[in-house]
Amino acid sequence: MDSAPSEIDPKRLFDDELAETFVRACRARDAQDLYIARLAAEFATRNKYDDDGFVSPIDWIRFNCHMTSGAAANSVAVGEALHRMPESVQAVAGGAIGYAHVTTMARTANALGDRFDERALIDQARENSPGKFFFICTHYRHAADAKRYAEEQAEQVQNRRLKLSTTTDGSLLVSGIFDPEGGAVLRTALEPLARKSGAHDDRGRDQRVADAAVELAMHALDLGLIPQQAGQRTHLMVTASLETLRDLPGASAANMELSVPISSKTVERLACDASITRIVLGSDSMVIDVGRAKRVISGPARKALNVRDGQCVWTGCERPATWSSGHHLVHWTHGGTNEQENLVLLCHRHHWMVHEGKWQIVRGEEGRMVTIPPTITFGLPAHGPD
Repeated sequence: MDSAPSEIDPKRLFDDELAETFVRACRARDAQDLYIARLAAEFATRNKYDDDGFVSPIDWIRFNCHMTSGAAANSVAVGEALHRMPESVQAVAGGAIGYAHVTTMARTANALGDRFDERALIDQARENSPGKFFFICTHYRHAADAKRYAEEQAEQVQNRRLKLSTTTDGSLLVSGIFDPEGGAVLRTALEPLARKSGAHDDRGRDQRVADAAVELAMHALDLGLIPQQAGQRTHLMVTASLETLRDLPGASAANMELSVPISSKTVERLACDASITRIVLGSDSMVIDVGRAKRVISGPARKALNVRDGQCVWTGCERPATWSSGHHLVHWTHGGTNEQENLVLLCHRHHWMVHEGKWQIVRGEEGRMVTIPPTITFGLPAHGPD
């Protein structure tokens, strides 16, 4: 078995030498992984794991061999299927395929049972990367046993899970699992929204995906797409005093359904383009007056705003009007009007940046919108506009 000489410092190798040594090391690892798989499969037939107090051979391997549960399960699966994959074993020894190919081959063999034929797949393994070979084997499985394949996918749908839990500071923890179709639908909806919104968008990938999920949900709320009582448009329920709306000193936070109290700046943003219902409480907290809901930016005004701006006006942003909110350059709680000159369209992210993020957006010469970063302290550089 070839192995990379461990005493050689990679930094002292020339490019070609480094590449050759790297490939030899990976091929040696593949061969070693096959041997480990043989050991794992044999170990799974013994009672040692039970004698040591573990619930399964995989659990024992995970703990004692410092492997993930998935890697341990793969080792056992490959070891159990090796006698059905002699050509794959030879291909690994010759460096034609890797252990990742064999793992997919073994899983395919276990899924198909007597219908598995290694000869139909080995050439494909030699010619394709492990990732592409996985998709080839998936098609092969469907062709060999479409009924079972459909049953497995139906079971995956039944196993969809999404767990929501709230931390002590009000943050929402999300964990779950989706079947391939459901996952594809979710990613198809999120991926376009998770793209960078400009050359200076410094958010990481995970933050952009999280922001995309919030934006998608907000859009559904805006369009009333989430089922509610018949004939009632879905909306966020926020309760705030006039002092909070005006961001006056000493004002309390606002209450939002399914959340901890939110800041006056968040209320200001939500109130920019929202239905406001006046509810007056007496000294004993009894409701003494309820006014009618009013759309702050009414239908005709919003249509005119959509036509004029066409999309979010932030430099470099391409969110369409239907995915943007109306923003008051001077908020209506501070005397701003609903005249077109005082309104612009901003997407969810850039609307947040203006209110909670402390950016400013003003109308410059010839009506061009200018963005101004937050006041800088301690000599830290400002981020450029997105």
